[in-house]
Amino acid sequence: MQTNNGSAHSEYPSLNNTMLTDYYELTMADGYFESGMAEDIAYFDMFFRKIPDGGGFAIMAGIEQLVSYMQNLKFTDEDIEFLRGKGEFSEGFLEYLKNFKFECDVWAVPEGTPVFPYEPLITVRGPMIQAQMMETFLLLTINHQTLIATKTNRIVRAAKGRGVMEFGSRRAQGASAAVLGARAAYIGGAVGTACTIADEIYGIPAMGTMAHSWVQSFSSEIEAFEKFADLFPNNCVLLIDTYDVLKSGLPNAIKVFKEKKPAKMGIRIDSGDITYLSKKCRKILDAEGLQDCKIVASNSFDEYVIRSIMDEGACVDSFGVGERLITAESNPVFGGVYKLSAIEKNGEIVPKIKVSENTEKITNPGYKKVYRIFDRDTHKALGDVITLADDRIPEGDPFEIFDPEFVWKRKIIENYEMRELQVQIFDKGQLVYDLPDLDDIRNFCHDEIDNLWDEIKRFENPHGYYVDLSKRLWAMKDRLLNEHGKTLEHRD
Repeated sequence: MQTNNGSAHSEYPSLNNTMLTDYYELTMADGYFESGMAEDIAYFDMFFRKIPDGGGFAIMAGIEQLVSYMQNLKFTDEDIEFLRGKGEFSEGFLEYLKNFKFECDVWAVPEGTPVFPYEPLITVRGPMIQAQMMETFLLLTINHQTLIATKTNRIVRAAKGRGVMEFGSRRAQGASAAVLGARAAYIGGAVGTACTIADEIYGIPAMGTMAHSWVQSFSSEIEAFEKFADLFPNNCVLLIDTYDVLKSGLPNAIKVFKEKKPAKMGIRIDSGDITYLSKKCRKILDAEGLQDCKIVASNSFDEYVIRSIMDEGACVDSFGVGERLITAESNPVFGGVYKLSAIEKNGEIVPKIKVSENTEKITNPGYKKVYRIFDRDTHKALGDVITLADDRIPEGDPFEIFDPEFVWKRKIIENYEMRELQVQIFDKGQLVYDLPDLDDIRNFCHDEIDNLWDEIKRFENPHGYYVDLSKRLWAMKDRLLNEHGKTLEHRD
């Protein structure tokens, strides 16, 4: 278990997730086994097609849980008996599962990295049965945490330096979503969480004050405040909207603060016109000499509501954000997919492509790498390029990249440096990656977002980020499409 000093790592919940897979992964695996394809080497890519909320980028998250899953893959005797009872699986295949040993190579974009549509976030290379079987858990953990990290970062950016606390446990879709959602929110920039177990497991600061029921359970509001101040003199944040913010809540809080003199004091407003109330409270608190008293607000916030009240001059020092963060309510599905890109036969990598009438569903074939290009002077990201793994990258030479939406828009870049985005996580089933501390991931995420131009960070109509294909990859894709009767617009 990871303790609150962040010294180790843990999977939540602690159970064998090997059978957490779509049933067709197993029927296909049986089919591969019976067809003599069990040990054929396959390449799969995980990528996504659309950024949630029409944003300019997403934030990669969920690798730690994926690592734990892959390390603990094992079919128990109970699993084997359950599958045998379905009456659909061959005994040879069940024996294969009984002796299952994970042997795949895995590359992934590190957690906290800003990512863009169609570039491979994760590449899995290994025996067909195993690589295919990764699909369900890989997608559910990366899709979920990437979604929440992305949504949280939008909210954090709207808060303009004010702290954002994740308050969504009670609205999450299940216990695991609450805990891992808190983890993803922390990567995305939240300063803490109301979820206590997330602090115990991952070291994310647990935060909270009181509920309205605390105030209601005493004979008077001021008695509730006084008792709380006595019990928590080092962090006394009082909820002042149980009855009336300005007529009773704030005056009673001020009286208690002056009498008890807590080391750290604050008020929380959970309803009403936050802009108006926070301004009035700030003015009164300052007039009473309580300039150090912080104002916390919580009330069905998202990035748009927070941006609006900040633009109106709200005097809020930090925000508690619940259901619209933990569920990514405005766009609650991150559409990551997992597609076969190549099969290795006799040492030769044979590219595979999925063709569709919907052009956005056409895949990029082959075994690939993805690079990020940075301006040497500003250190800002200029674009990404997806290449075949054996492409020679002529770093230092002038480089041409294309707009993701309009291929006729070209950009020649010079004076740049490149960084390969994916790192190797597993080598033939052995973990070869040092999982970073969660605080390091969070800091890395902050720094990487700083490397993006402000135009890409806009909520509305963000500037399109360049994600291009290398010439060899483009030619391969065009050739395969022509073989299937499709064509791409040619780039000279």
